[in-house]
Amino acid sequence: MRTIRLVAPVLALALLGSVAVAQYGPPPQRDGYGQGGWDVPPGELREIARQGFRDGIVGAQRDVQNHRRPNVNNRDEYRRPNVPGNVWGDYRMGFRRGYETGMQHLLGYPPPPPRPY
Repeated sequence: MRTIRLVAPVLALALLGSVAVAQYGPPPQRDGYGQGGWDVPPGELREIARQGFRDGIVGAQRDVQNHRRPNVNNRDEYRRPNVPGNVWGDYRMGFRRGYETGMQHLLGYPPPPPRPY
């Protein structure tokens, strides 16, 4: 009789644990960024754009750390990329996406639009 008193609660806890795991499961993928996390470049980007994306994340982190106003146009790496001239467009597109993703993650909201100078 004593073993039934011990086995029943243990069995109930085991069943509840398996229901909780089945209910929540793995986290859903979001925005095409895959399972690597928010800072992984999207798979559809070319290699130079992926480099720009990673550099944009770093630029956003530096702007937040230095309490700068979030504006991708203020980053030297964006205005004058250190890549061959024929791939500037791809690099800058990736940089802008990475910068905006970084700002959204770090600040919790999208950065304000750039000022028209």
